[in-house]
Amino acid sequence: MDKNVRSAPTTSQVRTLIFARRNLSRMTTLPGPTLGVVGGGQLGRMLAEAAAPLGVEVIVLDPTPECPASLVAREQIVGEFDDPDAVRELAAASDALTFEIELADPDLLADVADEHDVPVNPDPGTLRTIQDKLVQKEALADAGIPVPDFIGVGGEKDLKLAVEELDGVMLKAREGGYDGRGNTPVQEPDDAAAALDELGVDTMAEAFVPFERELSVIGVKGPDGVATYPVTETIHEDEILRASVSPARTDDSVRDRAREVAVDVLEFLDGYGVYGIELFETENGDILVNEIAPRPHNSGHWTIEGAHTSQFETHVRAVLGWPLGSTDLAEPTVSVNLLGDVDEPESATLHNVDSVLESSNAHFHWYGKKQARPLRKMGHITVTDPDAADADDYDALLDRAESLRDGVTFVDE
Repeated sequence: MDKNVRSAPTTSQVRTLIFARRNLSRMTTLPGPTLGVVGGGQLGRMLAEAAAPLGVEVIVLDPTPECPASLVAREQIVGEFDDPDAVRELAAASDALTFEIELADPDLLADVADEHDVPVNPDPGTLRTIQDKLVQKEALADAGIPVPDFIGVGGEKDLKLAVEELDGVMLKAREGGYDGRGNTPVQEPDDAAAALDELGVDTMAEAFVPFERELSVIGVKGPDGVATYPVTETIHEDEILRASVSPARTDDSVRDRAREVAVDVLEFLDGYGVYGIELFETENGDILVNEIAPRPHNSGHWTIEGAHTSQFETHVRAVLGWPLGSTDLAEPTVSVNLLGDVDEPESATLHNVDSVLESSNAHFHWYGKKQARPLRKMGHITVTDPDAADADDYDALLDRAESLRDGVTFVDE
């Protein structure tokens, strides 16, 4: 498929364009519209925090009563992400809809958008493509966007053949899965049955990538075009993101190539909003797309302090059809995730917070979750340094951020 040949726009896309042109032609006025968000976790919370100064009120839909976003949003509708009545209630109370979790139902969103004449962004068709990792990879490959080698798996025989052909694979559940869940390495054909017992038969096999580092580009698509934030280095352990360093500690040529690939992804996808584009930098300096999130992304939390406009404000602007803010770097930044360091679930009480609050150029973000669980994302810490100029400075900035993170704990010692 030629990536420059686009299909006719969907009804949702046409409605979005009309909505954007109407807003831009009459100029933006305040107070602003009401934005409905499917999902009320930490991303919904930070979207609501970013929307408030813009005069935009946020209503979230989430099945967990008093979800993290409920404390800062105007209202929470308690319901499942795919509950037709709840989604219709959200649409009836909103001027535009978006989502902060891929568990949203794209078909339901498209139907509700038509019924209530509200735009949904990113486009439900994009969500449908991205929800299924195999469909996502096939679509990217067909568009000429570089991805790792992959094979759809229909059963044990398929997986054994994939392991032999690709010399070991990462087996991935096609739907769901995050923070290491839904993935398992399969090195030998004899391990195929056990891996399928763990993940189920609806999977895909992806070749292991001998990468130099993992990268992320937070990109945005809006009525005035596409834009990208600086290329960010992401540091994972056990497939869970632990830290983000921006700008990435890599060559300018690699950063340029990563931006080019990210722009190709943005131009391929439909719908306004922020997209988290996860990439591999290979040992040869090539760039491969790992996965895409059609929403603000954990690897972009650094933008709250480190960029001129945060990814959350940018997402709000984009999905409302407003002019986009600057995505330029304000100053070099490291963000580290604060994970639950408990052995069993327990009430969330964080200790030694003063060590972060007393530190210069350090910023603490609390997600408002009532229960700490092992490795659950509970918040993040961002550290900035306007004078950082090279890899050694970024190393020191990362060391400082990790030290601050390691100084706080959910364990009552």
